Amino acid sequence: MTRRRWIADSFSPETGHPSHAALTGDQAAHLARVLRAERGQIFDVVAGGFLHRAEITSVSPERVEFRLHEELESDAALPLHLYLAVFKFDHFEWAVEKATELGVARITPVLARRTEKHLAQAAVKRVERWRKIAQEAAQQSRRTQVPLIDDPVALKKAIEAEQASTRILLSEIEQTRSLKEAIGVAPEIPADVALAIGPEGGWTADEMALFTGHTWTHVTLGPRILRAETAAIAAIAILGASL
Repeated sequence: MTRRRWIADSFSPETGHPSHAALTGDQAAHLARVLRAERGQIFDVVAGGFLHRAEITSVSPERVEFRLHEELESDAALPLHLYLAVFKFDHFEWAVEKATELGVARITPVLARRTEKHLAQAAVKRVERWRKIAQEAAQQSRRTQVPLIDDPVALKKAIEAEQASTRILLSEIEQTRSLKEAIGVAPEIPADVALAIGPEGGWTADEMALFTGHTWTHVTLGPRILRAETAAIAAIAILGASL
């Protein structure tokens, strides 16, 4: 039987290989009250990027403590940095959840020209919710690492800071170069990839030119018009099969 996996809220030592970990808040309350955990029970616990077999040493609704035993094998995150233009929050949050399940390493919410003004203003206050969604999705999908969720950032600043060896832009005006072809023509599997998904209504001409000026490759997913969240998941799945 597969053991339940948890991602520690704290661990010690904070540097090097941890030997103890703890769950707090909602995780501790669920484990203590709903699952009725007891001392001596064994779970899988992720702490400091390491996956361990872990034994409960104390239980309360506020805090569950573990002694970490042997390290277990785990899968690494995809070397994929997703730039996701902010769009309707319920759809955006679904995309964050599914991108996490598919293994992306980092998600940057982008404020694009066509991001609705009220969403751009509210985005900063939603980041902690997005991080919680990512943590829960990582735990559910048995990931070892929770993806980094950045604070929302203006597109120009995001593009200028990106250093990935392969940079891919999903473009609604690109008609010939597919994502699969763009990855397939590379001389070797890229070590890291940045992927940009636009807002509802797409990127503006100025934004497209900005991407081009910073050597992003424009690609298409085919002739169909996809919602932003659908395009994001389809592109991540294709890249995940190639990386």
